[in-house]
Amino acid sequence: MADLDNKEQTEIDPADMEDVEEVEEEETGEDNSKAHQLTMQMMQNPQILAALQERLDGLVGSPSGYMESLPKVVKRRVNALKNLQVKCAHIEAKFYEEVHELERKYAALYQPLFDKRSDIVRAAYEPTDEECEWKKDEEEELTVSKQEEMKEKAKVEEEKKDEEKEDPKGIPEFWLTVFKNVDLLGEMLQEHDEPILKHLQDIKVKFSDAGQPMSFTLEFHFEPNDFFTNTVLTKTYKMRSEPDESDPFSFDGPEIMGCTGCTIDWSKGKNVTLKTIKKKQKHKGRGTVRTVTKTVPNDSFFNFFSPPEVPESGELDEDSEAVLAADFEIGHFIRERIVPRAVLYFTGEAIEDDDDDYDEEGEEADDEEGEEEADEENDPDYEPKV
Repeated sequence: MADLDNKEQTEIDPADMEDVEEVEEEETGEDNSKAHQLTMQMMQNPQILAALQERLDGLVGSPSGYMESLPKVVKRRVNALKNLQVKCAHIEAKFYEEVHELERKYAALYQPLFDKRSDIVRAAYEPTDEECEWKKDEEEELTVSKQEEMKEKAKVEEEKKDEEKEDPKGIPEFWLTVFKNVDLLGEMLQEHDEPILKHLQDIKVKFSDAGQPMSFTLEFHFEPNDFFTNTVLTKTYKMRSEPDESDPFSFDGPEIMGCTGCTIDWSKGKNVTLKTIKKKQKHKGRGTVRTVTKTVPNDSFFNFFSPPEVPESGELDEDSEAVLAADFEIGHFIRERIVPRAVLYFTGEAIEDDDDDYDEEGEEADDEEGEEEADEENDPDYEPKV
């Protein structure tokens, strides 16, 4: 009977167990909350943060201890593998040098097509009807009603053109439109840059000659204008394709070592890279006030042609490093994407292609959010947010 009584005393109603679990969860939640508050208070203490940072800095680049634990004969073999890796890096450097030679070779094949593109843009050549014919994909085929609508619209446009004194020549504002369609370049543009870039007729890429140090030059060709007397503005990027002797394992292909711009011969009062400001100064003794005119740098795309100089030591301050990093990205993008595919950036088709990956990621994120919401709604304890 004693055993039976003990058994009856130890049995607990399942409903009571639920209450116990809820109490335990509440207590655990309170403990977690207190721990979180304590952690936040500690992280706001400058001395604690400084100590943590010092500790983390000490860990950066420190060995895990595994290599030290290896037998001496194994360490020797690992060193042999590292020497092989250095040789691989030097072979890889030669590979990129040959890639550069291939770029030079094919640039010569592309150039006649780019020259013809330039002739069409600046109205030096009028393409034939055959050259202008573009075969649409099946998805692009228009319905009969849409075709009629387009014909009517074209008729109206033609009538408007007849009323104008002259038809537009070439493709007006071609390169300006390309720049405005690309976020990376559009962010550099200022309103006062646009009238100048309307005169931009072509951008060319010139590679260094065979046997010369690796480099490429961007040439911006302008028609005569009222802003400067230059017909061509240049930006040259110097590259290196060889492992750093002090850190050969960091080699990851050619790197841009520096760049040089050019002097822009601005017409009087047309330099958009500078602006004039007026400041009032008060004399300490007499208390009189005078107005002083001062010339200061101004935001402009044309600052692109005046990059910071890289000293021989190669050491730069953080601001200059940031400017050069952005500059290298822009120069590389113009060379690799803008010049070869200019018409697709003009129409926006290349931008849509660039955005495809981002759209897919966004859709995946939306799907995940939808799944989370569905899980919450299936939860019996779920309470919708008001």
